[in-house]
Amino acid sequence: MSMFTRRMKMLTAVVLDEDRDKVVRHLLEKGVMDFVRLDSLGEEQLKKLGTRNDAENIQVLGDLRGRIEVLFKQADVVLPSLDGVDLDNPAPVETDRIRKFLDRLGMGMQNLKEQQKNVNQRLLNETEMLRYVNEGRKDYLDLRVGTVAQRKDDFLARMTPLGGIVISDCDPMVSLTFKRDSSRTNEIFDKFAWTESTDVDAQHGAMDRAKAGLEEKIATDKATLSKLGDDVKARILENKDELVGYWKQVRLFELSEHVESFFSYTKNTTLFSGWVPEEDYGMVEETIRSVTKGRCIIEGKDAEAVDRDKVPSSMTSPKFLKPFEHIVNNYAVPEYGSINPTPFTAVAYMLMFMLMFADLGQGFVLLLVGLIGKWSYKTHPLKKDGLISRYLCSLLVYLGPASMVGGLLFGSCFGYSWFPALWFNYHSVVNGHGGSGYIQDIYDILGITIKFGICIISLGLVLNWINLFRKKRYFELIFDKNGLVGGIMYAVGVWFGFGFVASDYKVFPTAPWLLPVILVPIVLTVLKEPLHYALHGRHKSRKSVGQLVIDTVMEFIIQMLEIFSGFLANTLSFMRVAGLGIAHVSLMTAFQDMADMTGNVFFSVVIIILGNVLVIVLEGLSAGINSLRLNYYEFFTKYFTGHGIAYSPIGLDGVRKAD
Repeated sequence: MSMFTRRMKMLTAVVLDEDRDKVVRHLLEKGVMDFVRLDSLGEEQLKKLGTRNDAENIQVLGDLRGRIEVLFKQADVVLPSLDGVDLDNPAPVETDRIRKFLDRLGMGMQNLKEQQKNVNQRLLNETEMLRYVNEGRKDYLDLRVGTVAQRKDDFLARMTPLGGIVISDCDPMVSLTFKRDSSRTNEIFDKFAWTESTDVDAQHGAMDRAKAGLEEKIATDKATLSKLGDDVKARILENKDELVGYWKQVRLFELSEHVESFFSYTKNTTLFSGWVPEEDYGMVEETIRSVTKGRCIIEGKDAEAVDRDKVPSSMTSPKFLKPFEHIVNNYAVPEYGSINPTPFTAVAYMLMFMLMFADLGQGFVLLLVGLIGKWSYKTHPLKKDGLISRYLCSLLVYLGPASMVGGLLFGSCFGYSWFPALWFNYHSVVNGHGGSGYIQDIYDILGITIKFGICIISLGLVLNWINLFRKKRYFELIFDKNGLVGGIMYAVGVWFGFGFVASDYKVFPTAPWLLPVILVPIVLTVLKEPLHYALHGRHKSRKSVGQLVIDTVMEFIIQMLEIFSGFLANTLSFMRVAGLGIAHVSLMTAFQDMADMTGNVFFSVVIIILGNVLVIVLEGLSAGINSLRLNYYEFFTKYFTGHGIAYSPIGLDGVRKAD
């Protein structure tokens, strides 16, 4: 793992037109090149080049692939891999033949799908009707008891499509339909001379018989629907080998066409360019030379020779940090050459969660949920993400142990202090029974989180200084609110605040160095606007002395407000860490008191179990969200600009983010 984003290098190559297809397929096999358009060439050079417009062909291939993948999904078939495909002599794609094959297969299953549609629609109506019956919403239903004078079978056939139920194996018959269909049902009743029964007992028991009939019919239709689904699946699996072969052909040529859409052409040659990680550059260059047998021209360009904002950014993190890399990518893509935020995010996130949700037993439950969820998704790769998604399961595998460590430090297991705390007893402090060492009350816990917040914010500032130094943006490094000026003033503010608290809020601290240390950043802030104008703004627009003075004053006021109010709010925001931790303990204490009040062992156990479940769900969710918020808004904003371009190489598995 690198502390910074991966170093990139641009590769530009010229190959003969006859070697183009082989080069494309072997580059897809390597899967490390992020292709770019050749618009960086001079205008005169671009005029000599041509491009291919194969959008229509790509659309055709994409449509065919999509149709095959729909069939795979219906039969629970995992998408095949392109590994092992003969890249030098691939089978040609006969789009007409593939389309006709899919059409024949679709026509063969048309009857089954039509039956599925009809049964599914009938099942929806029956389920809705049963819900109305169970809820006693008779205003929506039309219940009738009686007989028909003639053609009973025809009567039943006409009633079936309406989604209701007619129980005909008894005398009198029972009919249950929706009132919204009354215009159609009345017509049928009139046509077949329906006569209402005057049997009181039959009338009273009609709804129960209708409900039993509905439940039986729903069970039958579910079994029918399942059988039809199995028949469709079997029909697809009979043709699996051909479908897999066609999918591989289509996918390979679709990816090849996509890559070639980035290419430019002369009469006999092909030009292409793309970004490759520096460590893979030699391998890609050797691949091109090998495939073309040396008939090529390759030119490399270091990323430093290109504007930073045009270079794609890729983070290299160990596999076990992928859940936290996902958190970073959800926020934004880091700039090329900047610090990789993933390891810092992982540590900060787990520490925040640990302080807010510290419990050995509840953390073990989170770990179990994460492991079971990961196993379930791994054994069922086509399973849709549920309430607990794949990503959340992976995250819980880390947050569970973090919570368990917190439980050991604070002596908590399922809300009880069953063992001595390694640091201090959180429950004892929150409940007013005293603590250990310098942690005696809630204010001491708040103090811990404030100090934790100061460490996180300070780390963010240091990372920002490193990023600015690497980017050679020295002006921002010195004068920005998150630069050295802001850092110095924040450090002075922290020292001043702790000194004031140490005096029991009576005396402001003083020191011989205090005045010059405060004056230096203030003077630098005053000079920021004039210096910026002299270095950068003079060539863009001229300003009068009065305008420059006004801009200087406004910039000074705004920056001072941002530094004082911003850093203060950022620091105090970490009090939510203590707040969530205190709320967690308070909720468990409340459930314990409720359990003690019952005086019954069984009810006490039930209350404790339900209380733990509620706390795990609600407090766990709240702790996870607040940890995310603190990372995004208090930590990332100090050093993470997020203006990067994602490195998206094209390989046999498609366009992807690099691992």
